Amino acid sequence: MADTKLKAKILGIALVWLFLAAVVAPIIKWWFIPAQKEKEEQLAVAHKEEIIENTSSHRRFDNVVSVMYDSFSGYAVLRSPEFSRLLNSESVDLVEINDNADYKKRMEYLASGKTNFAVFPIDAFLTACNDIQDIPATIILVVDETKGADAVVGYKNKYPTVDSLNDPNLKFVLTPDSPSETLVNIMKTYFDLSKVSKDCFVQEDGANEVYKKWRSSSQNDSLVYVLWEPYVTKILENPNMHVIMDSSKFRGYIVDVLVVNRDFLYKNQDLTKKFIECYLKASYENSKNMNALVKQDALDVGDALSDKQVENLTKGIWWKNVQENYAHMGLRQGHSLQHIEDMIGQISNVLEKTRDSYKDPTNGHYEKLYYNQILKDLKDNSFHPGMSYDSTGKIRDEVSLRELNPEEWNTLQPIGTLKVPSIKFARGSSVLTRSAKKVLDNLAKNLETWPTYYVSVIGNASTKGNIESNRKLSESRAQVAYDYILSKGIDPVRIRFMGSKPSGSSSVNFVLGQLPY
Repeated sequence: MADTKLKAKILGIALVWLFLAAVVAPIIKWWFIPAQKEKEEQLAVAHKEEIIENTSSHRRFDNVVSVMYDSFSGYAVLRSPEFSRLLNSESVDLVEINDNADYKKRMEYLASGKTNFAVFPIDAFLTACNDIQDIPATIILVVDETKGADAVVGYKNKYPTVDSLNDPNLKFVLTPDSPSETLVNIMKTYFDLSKVSKDCFVQEDGANEVYKKWRSSSQNDSLVYVLWEPYVTKILENPNMHVIMDSSKFRGYIVDVLVVNRDFLYKNQDLTKKFIECYLKASYENSKNMNALVKQDALDVGDALSDKQVENLTKGIWWKNVQENYAHMGLRQGHSLQHIEDMIGQISNVLEKTRDSYKDPTNGHYEKLYYNQILKDLKDNSFHPGMSYDSTGKIRDEVSLRELNPEEWNTLQPIGTLKVPSIKFARGSSVLTRSAKKVLDNLAKNLETWPTYYVSVIGNASTKGNIESNRKLSESRAQVAYDYILSKGIDPVRIRFMGSKPSGSSSVNFVLGQLPY
């Protein structure tokens, strides 16, 4: 009996040990041993890192900043060796991110802090803020403004003027969500293109694809092409093609700005200031030979340009210098440059009229979109772009128009009829009503953004009654509109009034024109 109990006890102990072995062995195999091995490896790595740390120098850069852009030549200074060198001299390393003009991605990176800085066309910045219903970044610098680098081109015989585009069959071949679309929307906002269909865009992926579309098209197609340099120059090598409208004809619409993540700016004012200082110094250094920078920059992004293409490209981009930035940010007086708020306002107006989904993210408080304190600090401290330089450059005004003689006025080429609400007069009257004055107030403001065109104010009158009296009445109506516009500060050398053969209308029309080439 005792032997039986002993055997049972031994068997029980054996079973316990077997059970423990079955449980513990896997734990030892799959957890304890690997954990020990991992700990040994971590100790080895830590020891190696300690050795490396104790046999290395201190880090060269104290800070790392990132900037996001695309391959547009206006951003060449940001990619220049001078900019990186100047940042490095301030112990700042630069990480560059090319998003191929994916503005949605650019805004997502800004909002999440994946990039500190980015460049945007103002309209793309406004649209991106509208899309996410937030303003996670703020404008701190005006980088450039295109002055001819973006254009609408077409066959001379088929589409000689903007007015000739008022055709329901017309299609614009362009890159969506780009300055090309902005250019068309500006035209649709300010010119009478009421017959153009809502579905008037043929979308292509970039100016090169627009150029290919042109090469494969027929002269009889109801197409015009909207693209940027150097492809504008390439198309114009065909003598049958011409520029219908380009960005040199207006101001303050196709403008690129540098923006910064607000949280980064709040925590890193001094670092942000270094970034701006280095950019402005690099821009000044390269301004001496911008053609060379643009040519090399194009090569670096895989596009070899001829000297003519480079020249036209640089001629079509206005890189803003230090003093011009002070002016745009309201820090200098006595100039003709637009305030950044005026630019934002007029661009927002175009977006509201041409994009159904767009609503001004600031509700008219444009000051929420820019921050001028850093530039103010630079100005207050007499910032110069380089230690050896004693000038920051001059403010370059818009091209002014010269006075024309009567014969030249008669030879003006009409460009397009401005879209202006009809100015109504009482029967037989040439007295401006309150509503007419409001229309002319808006027109005068808009004319300031089209500084390179002359303006013809053309009156109309009824066809009933005495023809000569009606003709004089049409001239009188044109004159009162002319006088009122002049009272709003429009340069008198660029505007004239005239009556017309009575057409049955009591309105006044406004036609932009230019001298023949």
